[in-house]
Amino acid sequence: MPIKIDDQSLIKIAHDVIDVETQAVCALKDRIGDQFVRACHTLIACRGRIVVTGMGKSGHIGGKIAATLASTGSPAFFVHPGEAGHGDLGMITREDTVLALSNSGESPEILTILPMLKRLAIPLLAMTGNSKSTLAREASVHLDVQVAEEACPLGLAPTSSTTAALVMGDALAVSLLKSKGFTRDDFALAHPGGNLGKRLLLTTAELMHAGQELPYVREDAFVSDALIEMTAKKLGMTAIISRDDVVTGIFTDGDLRRMFEKSERDVHSTLVTAVMTRNCCTIRPELLVAEAMQIMEQKKITALLVTDPEKRLIGTLHMHDLLLAGVV
Repeated sequence: MPIKIDDQSLIKIAHDVIDVETQAVCALKDRIGDQFVRACHTLIACRGRIVVTGMGKSGHIGGKIAATLASTGSPAFFVHPGEAGHGDLGMITREDTVLALSNSGESPEILTILPMLKRLAIPLLAMTGNSKSTLAREASVHLDVQVAEEACPLGLAPTSSTTAALVMGDALAVSLLKSKGFTRDDFALAHPGGNLGKRLLLTTAELMHAGQELPYVREDAFVSDALIEMTAKKLGMTAIISRDDVVTGIFTDGDLRRMFEKSERDVHSTLVTAVMTRNCCTIRPELLVAEAMQIMEQKKITALLVTDPEKRLIGTLHMHDLLLAGVV
């Protein structure tokens, strides 16, 4: 029968859960040693795919681990152990390596397929909360993810144990990523869809303003000329270029405000070079928009000028373009 719990009690319950699971994760650090290193070397040496398996909640965690491995350069997929005993073992080859998850280490569905894995001489990595279990003993490498207690007050629902297993899986995936020299470009190839794909695959050249859309004035222009150009191109800025089209600075709404704050200069008689921002940030057209966004965030600016190797102006990229493209 439902019981009434006040708001503060609900908050305390949530805090307690987080504390218990945080302790479980922190305890994993002391177990990262020779077995973890062996697990990494075994997975790096795998010439086939990493086959992850697990029952119940461990199976859900295993599915996520397999997905993380696959997206970070280690081909992997999940096999349900119950289905494996009824034909899906045919998906596993002698070139593969199996990573089996079971908190008890005694899941009968997994133990059932161990003889076949042994027969095929397939390396078996186990992730359990019981180092004395059958699965831990039969495995080539055992990763101990034991927890002191579950966050569930009844000690029944897998909570801390699944979190610990998930974190250990992430530790494996990231270690393999680093070991294989997996790059941003490699990651992009596995994530072509959605905003993530846009961030990783879209180049500055594909998104920048160029030609008639590009705001610029020459070095001999007055501030009034720059304002007219900014208004016409509607980007809140204009590039300042030399006779050879080389970028010498940028003039923005911010520069205009600072000009009026510091003096009462006449926009019709003040050269834009006197109030522009020199040594402005620029970017090459072949660079990814993700890198452009990172520069904008670090420098706290909203626009970047795009130049060729000789610093000649060829385009401009605005934060609004990133927003419209779904990159941000």
